[in-house]
Amino acid sequence: MIEELRNLPAPAKLNLFLHVTGRRHDGYHLLETVFDMVDLCDRLTLRVRNDGALIRRDTLPGVTPEQDLTVRAARLLAEETGCRLGVDIAIDKRIPMGAGLGGGSSDAATMLLGLNRLWDLRLTRRQLMRLAVRLGADVPFFVFGRTAYATGIGEKLQALPLPPALHVIVVPPVPVSTAGVFSAPGLTRDTKPLTISGLSRESSARRGRNDLEPVVCAANPAVAAALSALGQAAKHVGLDAGSARMTGSGSCVFLPVPDESVAASIQQDLSRRRNGSAEPIGDVVVARSLARHPLSDWAFAPGD
Repeated sequence: MIEELRNLPAPAKLNLFLHVTGRRHDGYHLLETVFDMVDLCDRLTLRVRNDGALIRRDTLPGVTPEQDLTVRAARLLAEETGCRLGVDIAIDKRIPMGAGLGGGSSDAATMLLGLNRLWDLRLTRRQLMRLAVRLGADVPFFVFGRTAYATGIGEKLQALPLPPALHVIVVPPVPVSTAGVFSAPGLTRDTKPLTISGLSRESSARRGRNDLEPVVCAANPAVAAALSALGQAAKHVGLDAGSARMTGSGSCVFLPVPDESVAASIQQDLSRRRNGSAEPIGDVVVARSLARHPLSDWAFAPGD
């Protein structure tokens, strides 16, 4: 039996666009988005326990075990499978919180995939995804494990192969509350969905917008400043400033770039702006897209 799994990757995600198309009777918003994973990752280490305890060794300030998605994922998996084993959890957090990069959701998905191996549960991807949606709307995507077009509350997923991409990501020095954004009175909720099919897939994925962006920028000047600075940096290297946009409910903003030399030029531009301003625009990260989750094969196929 495996005793420990070390440094399991939990990749961040970008929303290439995010449209709010309606609202369900239970209050959940209906979305249309393209999820793209990138190689900025948290790292989880899981060690099996024989006493059934589920222990997070590096608790986050202000986050109780009841709120911690990784602990909730482990508890849900144990309850649904009847597994009597426990786990020690350690997480090397590299994805900033409140940034729209899906760090908590990705950690929960990696927990489901990791415990599927550590506890030898042999659950299929479909079974894990049914559990994942009970933890949060973004968690099923990370279990799904591929670039995806998503609808519903984000849980209806269709694989959407896209060419490899390189992104410059700016992390403003402010977190954003997802709940606060979705409850904002100025949020539009009636965007007409795009049609994603055939040869139009890539152009459609790049053509949308983030409906949450105006609300977040109005309430968070730091996000608006980061988006403006990234757009200006894009123009300086001959790219469309409108390609810069926010991911998720913020606070991070990103820009797809053609190659590493352009990414380096934009990083230098943003560093000069940051050093010359009383208000820093935030950290700058370059990340590559991931076509598949690194642990994608840890969900069992029927018949395995």
